[in-house]
Amino acid sequence: MTTSARFDTIRTDRLLMRRWLDSDREPFAALNADPETMRFFSATLDRAASDAYVDLIESRFERQGYGLWALELPETGEFIGFTGLNPMPDDVPGGGGMEVGWRLAKRAWHRGYATEAARAALDVAFLGACLAEIWSMTAVLNEPSQAVMRRLGLREVARFDHPRVPPGHPVRPHVTYHLASPHPASATLEE
Repeated sequence: MTTSARFDTIRTDRLLMRRWLDSDREPFAALNADPETMRFFSATLDRAASDAYVDLIESRFERQGYGLWALELPETGEFIGFTGLNPMPDDVPGGGGMEVGWRLAKRAWHRGYATEAARAALDVAFLGACLAEIWSMTAVLNEPSQAVMRRLGLREVARFDHPRVPPGHPVRPHVTYHLASPHPASATLEE
């Protein structure tokens, strides 16, 4: 999907959601290399893979007008992770749809930032991009993210073995959540 609207920067009560800066790459690589932060993924990411992911995120912003926003605490300028909209892989329940997702540094956990930013991302999805539905998925073991999904109003719709996680890996069992747009197709965000 291509949209002519651009959503490069979003402000919430406590967060700045913005396009990525080169200065985000180092703290993002540290976040992706942290085994505790990445415990619900099949592996951590090295610096090259982390940088490649930033490049992919930015290319999707160019194509879609929205994506996975870098999260910043406005009062300090501190990078704390990302939250936003990302295409679902084709080979999972909800494949081909758009996912709301997040990844935050440990120091930002348990403060409600993921929920706050994800609500803003849902506004872009439903009112800005006029998407009919949103998906989200995670490892079955990832109860904290599932709790965020439920707070956002998403409902569990499927459990499956993630095809890109090795058989026998503890995070291979995954769960998919779904939310239909609560807005009529004609509603849009004011720019």
